Amino acid sequence: MVLPWLTQPPPQLRLPLISKTLTESLWDVSEPAPRIRTELQVMFFDTDCGGVVHNIAYLRFIEIARTLLAEKLGLTLSEMAETQKYPVVVRTEIDYRRPAKLGDRLVIEGCLDRVERARFWCAFQVIRPKDNTVMAQCRQMLALIEMPTGKMLRLPTDWGKYRQLDPDVGGSAKRTEMTA
Repeated sequence: MVLPWLTQPPPQLRLPLISKTLTESLWDVSEPAPRIRTELQVMFFDTDCGGVVHNIAYLRFIEIARTLLAEKLGLTLSEMAETQKYPVVVRTEIDYRRPAKLGDRLVIEGCLDRVERARFWCAFQVIRPKDNTVMAQCRQMLALIEMPTGKMLRLPTDWGKYRQLDPDVGGSAKRTEMTA
């Protein structure tokens, strides 16, 4: 089953502290953005005594998805360890829409949302597929750093293919379809 979020722009959503709508930013890139989709089941350690998922557990779900997305972008775990270059989270924006519960099976979808010279944004959705309910939506801003100095680096040059074509106008190429 292909979720509408994968193939067409979602309805206009305003997330707090975001200057553009999620719809605009996801579809204003010059080449199809890398995407991931992973599944998991809510475990005891993800929940409180009432069986409801802790807010921090959603960030763990996002961390798993972000690691898979980084691999699609060429940042494998082994390469990061070897080069000592790591993506680090600078900002997280998350909206909790519905409570997930113990035993729920969830799908986490993510994509590269926006690329700048030295930082990039990723967007994620946590969905309960049995009723197609969006449980949470998240955006994260990341930067690439070199350890042990913590020096911020420019993003790889080949990521330029994901940049907006005309940043002053907000991109001149509108995406009409996302590929899975």
